[in-house]
Amino acid sequence: MAFSLDLASPDTRPRVPAAAMPAAGEKPSLIGMDREGLATVLRALDVPERQVRMRVAQLWHWLYVRGVADFGQMANVAGTLRQALDAAYTIARPEIVEEQISVDGTRKWLFRFPARGAGRPVEIETVYIPEEGRGTLCVSSQVGCTLTCTFCHTGTQRLVRNLTPDEIVGQVMVARDRLGDFPDAATPEGGILPSEGRLVSNVVMMGMGEPLYNFDNVRQALAVVSDGEGLALSKRRITLSTSGVVPMIAPTGEEMGVGLAISLHAVRDELRDELVPINKKYPLKMLLEACRNYPGVSNARRITFEYVMLKDVNDSLADARELVRLLNGIPAKINLIPFNPWPGSAYECSDWAQIERFADVVNQAGYASPIRTPRGRDIFAACGQLKSESERMKKGDRVAMESARVSELAAG
Repeated sequence: MAFSLDLASPDTRPRVPAAAMPAAGEKPSLIGMDREGLATVLRALDVPERQVRMRVAQLWHWLYVRGVADFGQMANVAGTLRQALDAAYTIARPEIVEEQISVDGTRKWLFRFPARGAGRPVEIETVYIPEEGRGTLCVSSQVGCTLTCTFCHTGTQRLVRNLTPDEIVGQVMVARDRLGDFPDAATPEGGILPSEGRLVSNVVMMGMGEPLYNFDNVRQALAVVSDGEGLALSKRRITLSTSGVVPMIAPTGEEMGVGLAISLHAVRDELRDELVPINKKYPLKMLLEACRNYPGVSNARRITFEYVMLKDVNDSLADARELVRLLNGIPAKINLIPFNPWPGSAYECSDWAQIERFADVVNQAGYASPIRTPRGRDIFAACGQLKSESERMKKGDRVAMESARVSELAAG
């Protein structure tokens, strides 16, 4: 299900495949619908036009402020309307197949969604990373990925289908449920969580898939997530990461208005062609020009460039100096990411001392260059490690490896 973009065509955005729509007999979800979508639903249920706006506001409040998962809990909605909604629609959460909690507090959920043309139910992973002042949710946009980046575990899983808006928003809803981040939800005892503020304060579209190959569904989902009268996550706290789908970068800024992150990982086209194969179609010069022109980019709203550190591959000081040269003139922050190993990978993580030397070069050039602390490695929740359970190694082998990693972390 790979997509191709024709730069000469008037509309280059990838289309959502029909297979991502609800199957016959499957109730569509109200989660992820915009207000006009909810209004259309209500009109189809013969709600008088004079009541539609009020009813939309009620539904929106119950879904996204109160976080209910049962129509019966919508106390100020007429019983007959609740029954009609329940008969034709669902607001149920995604099925949680497995929840894992790392020794560092990172949480990972394995979700199962309906097949919707994929032949069998599909699975994706979502990760929550708690820190002192914030909690970041790493959200997936596709089942699998088309991009085959050689250092990324997700890239070894073929693309099955796009996620729909309800499946994307549903990941946020479940996280808030499980963390006690809705008004009536219970916060888990003993959990490692931010010390203050909202428990899910940031969303990053950095999970499974390339979000700009699912543009329309991601745009609608993020509009719901950022709506000030609902989940109310500021667009400044939402970041979308792309491997470099150049024609969709400007529309992302214009139509979504969220922060942009670029999976860069190399400073020469010949190496990036290998690490991030989409570079063959949209090479560095095109990518960086699109970044310079990203709507709203400024020193107050910088683009994040992600750079995974691969030993003896892209971590030389010459690479660091070229990185600085390439990004000249772009308001930027550079995240250096220690490579997270996964079974069968051909790469090793750069030595820590070399990562620090690399960071020194970048910092001295005036760029913020934090070294991202690996999180959730013991549960395969770290950057580049996400992959559906059904596509991973045999469970016994995985459990043995995870146990070994837990022991290593505890000993360290």
